[in-house]
Amino acid sequence: MDLLRAAMVGAVGTPYQDALFFFDVQLPLSYPVVPPQVYYHSFGLRVNPNLYNSGTVCLSLLDTFDGEDAERWSSASSSVLQVLVSIQGLVLTAQPYYNEPRYERQLGTPEGARNALPYAENAYLLTLRTMLHLLRRPPAGFEALVAEHFRRRGRFVLRACEAYLQGCPVGTLDADACATEKSKERTCSAGLRVALTGVVPRLIEAFTEIGADGCEQFDWLQIQ
Repeated sequence: MDLLRAAMVGAVGTPYQDALFFFDVQLPLSYPVVPPQVYYHSFGLRVNPNLYNSGTVCLSLLDTFDGEDAERWSSASSSVLQVLVSIQGLVLTAQPYYNEPRYERQLGTPEGARNALPYAENAYLLTLRTMLHLLRRPPAGFEALVAEHFRRRGRFVLRACEAYLQGCPVGTLDADACATEKSKERTCSAGLRVALTGVVPRLIEAFTEIGADGCEQFDWLQIQ
């Protein structure tokens, strides 16, 4: 087997929470001397600095980005699992702003704090659009997985939208998409709330079509 497809769920406490992300992994003839080639199903959307809308995954481990020797592919110790864990843990992070080249220098600075939140909000909106694309055009062979995931988690996606419409900052919710103590530290932008009023009705419609649990309790979001 030299061609694989991986489905990844966005982690709790990030702009990618409860979203699905698909990656195709090809093992070259010279693998494991060289790293696998990874293609991201982007639907033309740049949800993260490391995930290009062309499908390229920018990661030192894949030799598609500069990095220290310890961060690069090793035929003796690296693996496909390590690649996937790195994407989830190092790419789909709570603050993707700092994944931009040289922006990591702003971590802990007023400038970084000022810029990281709107960047996360944009990543979140693009992630919601990715969900809609997946529901319309799921990758071949994964139609049932996509539908079942959003049947179970659709109401939590909508609950997160509700929390953000009420002012919670993106990426501060718990596993049930409820506000946490961190949610009280700042408020989201008015621009995010305006944008959500446009996308939430489409999400409710898409989730309802697949029979997602509990969507009816969010009908009021369609008339805000």
